[in-house]
Amino acid sequence: MNPKSKIVKTYVLWIVDMLCIIASYLIATQWRYAVARDYGNRTLHYLVMVVMLMVCTVVNFFQDWNSTILKRGYGRELVAILKFNLILVVSTLVIVFFAQWAYILSRIVIANFVWINVCMMYVAHLIVKKLLKRYLSDDKVTSKIVIVTRRDKREETIAAFHKRSDEAYQVVGSITVDDLKTKEDFKNVIEKLVQVPFDEAFINTPGLPQQDLQPLIDGFLEMGVTTHYNIGLEEEGAVTRVETFAGDYTVITYSRFKASVKKLMVKRLFDIIGGIVGLILTGIITIFLAPAIKIDSPGPVFFSQTRVGKNGRRFKIYKFRSMYKDAEARLKDLESKNEVSGLMFKMDDDPRVTKVGKFIRKTSLDEFPQFLNVLKGDMSLVGTRPPTEKEFEQYNEHYRRRLSMTPGLTGMWQVSGRSDITDFDEVVKLDLSYIDHWSLSLDFKILLKTVAVVFRHKGAK
Repeated sequence: MNPKSKIVKTYVLWIVDMLCIIASYLIATQWRYAVARDYGNRTLHYLVMVVMLMVCTVVNFFQDWNSTILKRGYGRELVAILKFNLILVVSTLVIVFFAQWAYILSRIVIANFVWINVCMMYVAHLIVKKLLKRYLSDDKVTSKIVIVTRRDKREETIAAFHKRSDEAYQVVGSITVDDLKTKEDFKNVIEKLVQVPFDEAFINTPGLPQQDLQPLIDGFLEMGVTTHYNIGLEEEGAVTRVETFAGDYTVITYSRFKASVKKLMVKRLFDIIGGIVGLILTGIITIFLAPAIKIDSPGPVFFSQTRVGKNGRRFKIYKFRSMYKDAEARLKDLESKNEVSGLMFKMDDDPRVTKVGKFIRKTSLDEFPQFLNVLKGDMSLVGTRPPTEKEFEQYNEHYRRRLSMTPGLTGMWQVSGRSDITDFDEVVKLDLSYIDHWSLSLDFKILLKTVAVVFRHKGAK
């Protein structure tokens, strides 16, 4: 199962079920005691609801009953909810009985709770199901897969992924290995894949030794692409610690990026909060910068450009305009003055930069509109530098690995004296070091260093 879709389904539905239980219990209680107000022991009465919430949590996380929600039709959904509520009520009554709280239970409250909760959960699940399908079909969430297989297994393997529509997989290409005989053949395939946006590779070549495909696996790893190798365990009851992939395949998974999905979700949560705060600040800054940019040179206030993001995805990056309108056209005339060795352009006293542009670049104010990219999910607060399409077209698999994480507003390169670095390979080295050692604490350290760098105007030109 796609880890991201599993986490989203598990946690979202757990929260929804908890809210339904709370609402149903409060409604049933209000219905019963609206006039009499004779709760008995009020504290114990509401502790019964707490017990229900605990049972709900155990069932959600240990039984994982909502894992198949996107496959369930209307009838199966109702049956699943009825079973859940049966387990919920029976387990609660057993716990309440042994805790000797049964004397405070109202049969009317419990009876009303059951039918109200069933109805409420059923409607809530149908709504959540639609929202989940929409979310899991989003390009930023969908895991793009390249399949490597034999010619006779190609249709079967692709069909298996199409059946897993509930797990946010999208097959974007396939490679048949029948004609790959030499290292040159493998090298040509890898070179072509460098320009293809994809997140993971799945190798399903039963009968073909893994070492025969090692050049391909090495190429995927060099690009930073997670690779799953189907080991084809056929014996019943085989015990293995390797994971299942796309539901039915037992695979060995190779990945150079070891962060857990939960930590990445925390990172995304901070990005959303930071994006909202950053956009508020951007709005305030725009009030003052917009007139200055307009007066300084003709053209729009904001500048947008297509950049290449995580695993080759294209997106529009936004900045305050710091150059003249014809900056892109004049780039060819200045390429000979590039001060960076490799696939990046950097130049002191760039004649394309306006007077206001020099100021906002020095103070990093030009970067603020990128908080919109952060909020949209194209970028993160901390990550690697997103290359232009022209730069990306010249990438090899080693350079592409720096795109195995979402690009960021700031990163190792920016806090390491970016204007003093004159070799693109050094930029790549810093980016890959960030990816290989990523943690939430490292992001926090980089953010603190970024604030210090910005206030000292260090490294920005």
